[in-house]
Amino acid sequence: MGRSHGPLDSGRAEERVRSCGQDLGESLVAYFAALLARTEDGWDVSETELDDVETLADLADLAREAAEDEETVLVFIEQEDAWFAVVRVDGEEDPRIFVSDAAAASRSAYGEIVLTDELLGRDSDSDLDDLVVDLDEDASAAEDEDDDEDAAVDPDGVPTGPLGDAGLLIEFGVGAKELMDMSVEGSVPGDALTEIADALGVGDVLEAVR
Repeated sequence: MGRSHGPLDSGRAEERVRSCGQDLGESLVAYFAALLARTEDGWDVSETELDDVETLADLADLAREAAEDEETVLVFIEQEDAWFAVVRVDGEEDPRIFVSDAAAASRSAYGEIVLTDELLGRDSDSDLDDLVVDLDEDASAAEDEDDDEDAAVDPDGVPTGPLGDAGLLIEFGVGAKELMDMSVEGSVPGDALTEIADALGVGDVLEAVR
């Protein structure tokens, strides 16, 4: 089973509070981040800080430092009542990412870490040839789908709703459909991460370090 690291601070001190600029002023938003490192005994669970993490590469390095013999490490990130993300790091392989609501994450400081250009489909430098389409067909399709696209993306072009690899936890007992169901509108991000942790057998441990 998993183990928590360090004493528990009073007042849920493990939940970091970070100021995020908003259109109508400054507000305090609670964040929680945890590392779940797979070991021969189960999962080692610890709260972590992301203040020095600026990119996905930084986050992957943080996860690898917690790994045992290059075993899987999961990173949980949660913004209270808004979105959650799960990042899976397996040794030196590229991280696998799932975000419950990309548009909501794009409006937060930590969302920028997981919403890479590649995940958002903006990594176009090496794929320009793939973007050549029949202009007449494309224009016609775009005209028909304008309303749908307006509903599916935010003003910055970031898709609303889940984004990423919904199958990254299948081998640990959480299917893609289950992960998508945890991300529907009205779902509570903290409850989703607890449900995932329960499937891993460390739900109580995650709550203890929260």
